[in-house]
Amino acid sequence: MVQSRSDGEVACEPSVIDIVVSPGHDYWVQKDEPAMQHGARVVRRAELVAGRGILGDRYFGKPANHKGQITFITLDAIEQIRRRFDLPDLPVAVFRRNVIVSGMHLPELVGTRFCIQGVEFEGVQECKPCRWMDRVIADGAQEFMKAEFRGGLRARILNDGVIECTADVHEP
Repeated sequence: MVQSRSDGEVACEPSVIDIVVSPGHDYWVQKDEPAMQHGARVVRRAELVAGRGILGDRYFGKPANHKGQITFITLDAIEQIRRRFDLPDLPVAVFRRNVIVSGMHLPELVGTRFCIQGVEFEGVQECKPCRWMDRVIADGAQEFMKAEFRGGLRARILNDGVIECTADVHEP
């Protein structure tokens, strides 16, 4: 659950359902370069580097303080998408968000510092879905995800650390 503190920061200990990393871009590739060469993999733990991102992820090499060092999406949003498009087994990796969480209200974290497993983050902006969601999920997925912050949250990593899956049940 997310809790406000007297210093204006937000402290939380949500459940980390799954962690997804991808070593390269599968969708936004150079002209004449093949797409879908890297894939996304679900891992149990991830090493985070302040100001840089997740070791092994496609955004790690971006300039320091890139706004998309890590992305979050709620399990509730994924479940809503699965129901809306009648895809109960849609894998979490399809969404290309790094951390699937439960027990967080992502919209209130924009412009706010928050903590998970001792790692501090700063919410930067909504992670708006792209038209690729229509291709990998179904027509209309991009629009559906735009509503109610279903696309997730982009954040900066403020200190080095490791996060691990804490849920007993993991998503497909």
